[in-house]
Amino acid sequence: MRNPAFEFTRAITRRPASTIAQGLRAEDIGNPDLESMLKAHAAYVAALRSTGAEVIELDPLEAYPDAQFVEDTALCLPQGAILMRPGAPSRLGEVAEMAPTLRVCYDDVRAVTGPGHIEGGDILVTGREILVGRSDRTDAAGVAELAEIASEWGYALREVFTPEGVLHFKTDCSLMDAETILSTKRLDASGCFEGYRVLHVAEGEEAAANTIRFNNLVLMAAGFPRTAEMLDNAGFEIVEIDNTDCAKLDGGMSCLSLRF
Repeated sequence: MRNPAFEFTRAITRRPASTIAQGLRAEDIGNPDLESMLKAHAAYVAALRSTGAEVIELDPLEAYPDAQFVEDTALCLPQGAILMRPGAPSRLGEVAEMAPTLRVCYDDVRAVTGPGHIEGGDILVTGREILVGRSDRTDAAGVAELAEIASEWGYALREVFTPEGVLHFKTDCSLMDAETILSTKRLDASGCFEGYRVLHVAEGEEAAANTIRFNNLVLMAAGFPRTAEMLDNAGFEIVEIDNTDCAKLDGGMSCLSLRF
């Protein structure tokens, strides 16, 4: 039986726009290069497709320079999709752009309508529950509204907290399998993963914590050899993707797709 937490038949991605240099970032470490980002995006899509999944590639949105980070716009579950309400005002319009595609894929599409805010990067669906991290982009009201919607589909939702200075909850963690989580030590120290098997990224490789388990593969950012070796030794099949340019916009592997 398919495990919907990490076994998928479809994914939605969006190609980066020429306006990416206008994207949000916590720290300016230089502008991303469009050509390089498109090359990395193609490698990412190819890796997803190599598992047999259908990948829907949406056109760039020039008016929304962060729109390639589609994960923040929705939560995709087997029962339906839930449209998010981003905490960054410049990203609110991305949700309306994503909605028609999700309505083609799902019979049931619901929405967080506010006044709270919530972004998909703060949501980790495991084999037993939905963990939602409060952050600068996700507030208590947004979590509460999502919990109400998810409960109608039988999901237990647990609110946790994103470390200070970390953009999203999943910046510091990702699901490896139904009971295993890859995490930074600083996030695991909060106790939010009690009862799970936790693998720690190597010291100094905290940016490696944002991966995706997609069917038989784990897609992770290139350039973190000790974490890659640890995951390989743990029995995971690793595909390394150049994340240099996405990282300049605080993006990572999970941000680049909706998976269902």
